[in-house]
Amino acid sequence: MESSKLDQLRIEREPERESSARWWVPLVVVLVVVGLAAAWWLNRPEPAVEVRTVAAQPVSGAAAGTVLNASGYVTARRYATVSSKLTAQVREVLIEEGMAVEEGQVLATLDDANVRRSLELAEAQRASAATAAKETEALLREARANLERTRNLVERDLASQQELDRNRAAAESLAARLERVVADVDVARRQVAIYQQQLDDTVIRAPFAGVVVGKNAQPGEMISPVSAGGGFTRTGIGTIVDMDSLEIEIDVNEAYINRVAAGQRVTARLDAYPDWDVPGHVIAIIPTADRQRATVEVRVGFDQLDPRILPDMGVKVAFQDEEIDVAGTATGVLIPARALREDAGRTIAWVVSQGRAERRAVSTGRRQDDDILVTAGLSGGERVIVNAPSALQDGAPVKETNS
Repeated sequence: MESSKLDQLRIEREPERESSARWWVPLVVVLVVVGLAAAWWLNRPEPAVEVRTVAAQPVSGAAAGTVLNASGYVTARRYATVSSKLTAQVREVLIEEGMAVEEGQVLATLDDANVRRSLELAEAQRASAATAAKETEALLREARANLERTRNLVERDLASQQELDRNRAAAESLAARLERVVADVDVARRQVAIYQQQLDDTVIRAPFAGVVVGKNAQPGEMISPVSAGGGFTRTGIGTIVDMDSLEIEIDVNEAYINRVAAGQRVTARLDAYPDWDVPGHVIAIIPTADRQRATVEVRVGFDQLDPRILPDMGVKVAFQDEEIDVAGTATGVLIPARALREDAGRTIAWVVSQGRAERRAVSTGRRQDDDILVTAGLSGGERVIVNAPSALQDGAPVKETNS
C-alpha cells in the first residue's frame, strides 16, 4: 500500500519534454508569416498614379480674390411689350426688329374712323349746348330787365304786385335754366375730351427709348389690350428693351448667400465671350428665398455697358473678396482641385520625389475654375499626384502614368 502511494507521487519527466517541443511550432509559423509579408512588401507592385508638373505663377487679383462663382442671365429692368388702350384694327406698323426708337416715337397707328365719327358728334353736341346757353343768357337779360321795370311801376302804384311776382319767377326760372345749360356745355366739352383721348390712343408711341426686339402685329390685324377673339386678336404691337437698364440676375444657393453683399465687386464673363472680363457690382440681394430651389436672387449691375451685351445671354459671375485689390496679383502654385485631400483637419497634397510618394501639408487660397491656388507647401517644378489612392502611404514607391 505504501509503495503504491509513493508511485502516485512520482513526477513524470517525459511529458515535459513533449510539451516543450510543441511550444516551438507556433513560433516557427509566425517567423515564416513575417518573412513572407516582408518579402511581399519589398517586392509589392508600385501603384500607378496620375502626375502633373506644377509651376509657380502670378494669379490675377480677381481670380485670387474670388469667394463665390455663380451663373445667371442678362436681363433688362425696362422691358415692355407695347399694346393699345382700345380694341381696333391695325392700320400701319412703323417698326422692325433691331430698330432703335426714342421715347414718344410713333410705333403704329390704328383705324380711327369710328372714333373720329364719335368725336365729331360730341363736338356738334358741345356747339349746340353752347348755342342754347347763349339763347338762355339773352332771355335771362330780358327777364331781368322786365323785372326791374315792373318793380319801378309797382313803387309808383302803376303795376300790381301780382305782375311783379310773375316777372320775378320768370327771371329766376331762366337763371336756373342757364345753370343747367352751362352744365350741359361742360358735359359736352368733357365728352369731346374723351373722344379726343381715344383718337390719340389710336397712335401707339414708345413709352421709353430702347431697341425693338420683337414685332408682334401686322397691318389689318386686330389688337386689344386684353386677350380676346382667340388667336385672331393681337395683344401687342412690339417689344422694346431699354439697353441702358441691362443687368444680371443670379440665383445663389442660400448656403453661400453669406458671401455676397450689396455693393460687392464682381467679374462677369459672358458665355459668348469667355475671354472678356466685365467688371460689375452687386446692386441688391432680394430679401426672400425660393423654398423649392433653396436659392436667393441677386441683382448684379455692369460698371460699363457694351453693345455686345444682349438680353438673355448666359453669364458666369465671380464674386470678389472686398479685402483683395482686384488690380493686384497673388503668387502661388495652381494645382488641380483633385490633387488636394483633407486629412486630420489639414489640407494635404502628394508629391512624387525620386519615385516615391511624399506627403505635404499645404495652405490654399482662392479657387480658379477647376484649379486651386496653393500659397504654401509647394514650389514650382514639383510633380503632384492627381486623385491619389486612399491607401497611399508616405514614402511608398509609385509609377507615373502621365505628366
